[in-house]
Amino acid sequence: MTSKYPLDQTFTHKSATHDFQIHWTHIGDETLPPLVFIHGTPWSSIVWEDLVSSLCSRYHIYIYDHPGFGVSPSYRRTKDAVNADQIDLDGSLVLRAEASAALFKHWNLPRRPHVVAHDNGGLVSMRLLLQHGNEFASLTLIDVVIVGPFGLPFFKLVAENHGVFEAIPPHMSEGLVRAYVKSAAFKPISKEIEDRLSSPWLANGSQGTSRFLQEMVQAHNRDVSDVEKDYAGVGIQTPVKIIWGADDAWLPVEIAGRLKTALNAQEMVLVDEAAHLIHYDQPSKLALEVGVWLGQHI
Repeated sequence: MTSKYPLDQTFTHKSATHDFQIHWTHIGDETLPPLVFIHGTPWSSIVWEDLVSSLCSRYHIYIYDHPGFGVSPSYRRTKDAVNADQIDLDGSLVLRAEASAALFKHWNLPRRPHVVAHDNGGLVSMRLLLQHGNEFASLTLIDVVIVGPFGLPFFKLVAENHGVFEAIPPHMSEGLVRAYVKSAAFKPISKEIEDRLSSPWLANGSQGTSRFLQEMVQAHNRDVSDVEKDYAGVGIQTPVKIIWGADDAWLPVEIAGRLKTALNAQEMVLVDEAAHLIHYDQPSKLALEVGVWLGQHI
């Protein structure tokens, strides 16, 4: 299935221990304010298509797939290290943030970008701000994974029975992936959207079922203790808006209130009849909330 905005650019980055390859693209007039979208798990840049269409006449937009998501291959360890398995698991998203920071540097944007992040893309944005020295014109956080407690019961189940889940036949694991994807929405998503969100994680997909299970194990091992202590300064440094699906069964709405306080965010908006995939539950309301907010911080 073809993406509305194909990721026609490739960026490679070599760290001391890993190789990364990121597929990305940019849309719109390069003289307009830069706007970067950061996706979460188990999603890819395709979740931003409607917002890109809504905003590309006013912003120069950048989208990308994290290594190991969508069309970007998974990162590869090039050097052994102590606790290599834990490093590779990247439960704290240190590697993912490092790759994103390198990509931002590669872009060499002419001014501070606006950033919109979803799910654990929010944690990546925190690490960019607090550990990599990035500066944002504004930050919009949509149903993000930034404060604990972390993880659905399903993550714990997979982590404690990883070998059992790996042994599930492909046709049954496909049902598992599809059920997980559909559970993120308040309204039933179309078969087309379900296929596009699920296909990378199927047996013949660009990532495969083993990678999907690895992401579930990773989510069970989430840790933000090294950055959480600095959250209070984020809203002082950067204008922050929180947008949350009022019916998010994955991340209860009370987390949004805690997050607003923790980050000193300027605004928080709850969107009715929207769950974790607010992009598809309420696309027009999401576009309005993001568009108005960005317009206030040009």
